Amino acid sequence: MKILNATEIREADAFTLVSDRIKSAELMERAAAACFNWISARYRHDQRFVLFCGTGNNGGDGLALARMLHLHGYEVLPYIVRTSHSPSEDNSLNEARLLQVDLSLVRNVFSMDDITGIEPGTIIIDAIFGTGLNRQPEGLTAEVVLFMNRAGTEIISIDMPSGLFADQHSGPDTGYIVKASHTLSFQVMKLAFLFPENYSYTGTVTVLDIGLNQEYIDSHNGIFAMTTPADVSMIAARRKPFSHKGTFGHALIVAGSSGKTGAAILAARACLRAGAGLLTLHVPKSVFKVMPVAVPEAMFSDDTDWDCFSDNIPTDSYDALGIGCGIGTKEETANALKLLIQGYRYPTVFDADAINILAENKTWLEFIPPGSIFTPHPKEFERLAGKARNDFERNAMQIEFAAKYKVYILIKGMFTSIACPDGKCYFNPTGNPGMATAGSGDVLTGIITGLLAQGFTPFQSCAGGVYLHGMAGDLAALKLSQQSMIATDIIESLGDAYRELAETNNSAPTPGN
Repeated sequence: MKILNATEIREADAFTLVSDRIKSAELMERAAAACFNWISARYRHDQRFVLFCGTGNNGGDGLALARMLHLHGYEVLPYIVRTSHSPSEDNSLNEARLLQVDLSLVRNVFSMDDITGIEPGTIIIDAIFGTGLNRQPEGLTAEVVLFMNRAGTEIISIDMPSGLFADQHSGPDTGYIVKASHTLSFQVMKLAFLFPENYSYTGTVTVLDIGLNQEYIDSHNGIFAMTTPADVSMIAARRKPFSHKGTFGHALIVAGSSGKTGAAILAARACLRAGAGLLTLHVPKSVFKVMPVAVPEAMFSDDTDWDCFSDNIPTDSYDALGIGCGIGTKEETANALKLLIQGYRYPTVFDADAINILAENKTWLEFIPPGSIFTPHPKEFERLAGKARNDFERNAMQIEFAAKYKVYILIKGMFTSIACPDGKCYFNPTGNPGMATAGSGDVLTGIITGLLAQGFTPFQSCAGGVYLHGMAGDLAALKLSQQSMIATDIIESLGDAYRELAETNNSAPTPGN
């Protein structure tokens, strides 16, 4: 699913008007109807709504919505915030249509004295600004936004919370950005919805289909997109009847240190559940002693060191390598990691302490095999690439890092972002806050390594791995609740996630080595 910026959305609107041979007012009617259907499915007919509408097309959406709500028996009070700008043509049209229904409905706001208090239980609908805003509200509109935020009631924003920029950082919290409980946006996700810094403004985001030309959207060659099941369904393709364990690759995972045995166990189990045919786990001697019981399906290689990874281990016979889960950052481990990087020439999965070591030895990044995959959380990425002032800047740094070193780098979190060597960036839609639990990242590393071992490309492995990991987490949450989930629950739900993903494409070819 493409993520379009404000300019591109306007272009999609214009293309749809031509291709569907409709007027812009009809497209506005579609948008208002989509919002009305969402609202009417959730709120009783005795619910009262106060709408704050601007004088542009977002305000036109709000006025059309007010008319639909009124005609279906809802109590509505629409305010038009009158700034110095003349109303758009479609805004004026929808004001006239509303007045035809009831002359007493529309209230004009020339100053804050024109607004009455908000009764308890009233829901505010924000339709002042939409996509395309590039400066914070000021004057009367700023005062109205502040009023809405202080009303202490539920707010539904149409298209965008007023005052929030769609494609760039919106600046400090001045109170002049609407803090919505729900945002009803149109057709495509906006970049602003995908970063933690904006959640207090957007609340729950719902993207409503208003019939923009999908072929035009699909043909757009932009930087950003949301991962879809079709993008990653090949990882769940049906296996060929005469396959054997060698068909699905031999993975090597280097993990664990004294006190971090669990990281190795979780990564190993996830790798095997992800479908790797064979797995060798290299661990320190202190970790090795429990491994045959904890992961009997794996083979093992024990380090000469009792506490940590320190050996120069042979890697020629492995199809995929994952390293970092719980390995620590001791000097001998750093030296061993350097030798591993120099000796293994295929895409490698770097997680956790492997990333922390590379952050302290940035010249080693030049030796990273192209197509390798980094899986940091935001703080680990900061150590690796530097501190960002906001989420938009961090994303730009992520894209730059991936292109510079020809690697894939994903930053874990809600809507995990995956920056690719070609400059594109994908956001993952699966997963939930219950996955914010110890060991979840180790599971992800195991999954991605297992997919690489099976012969999937680095993009398929990281995008598919993140999607599958999140889907398994969603299934586990349905069964257990977000609060009670642990990392093992994600592993145990991988089978169900594979089955669900397979339904999207049961005929995709199966890769082999």
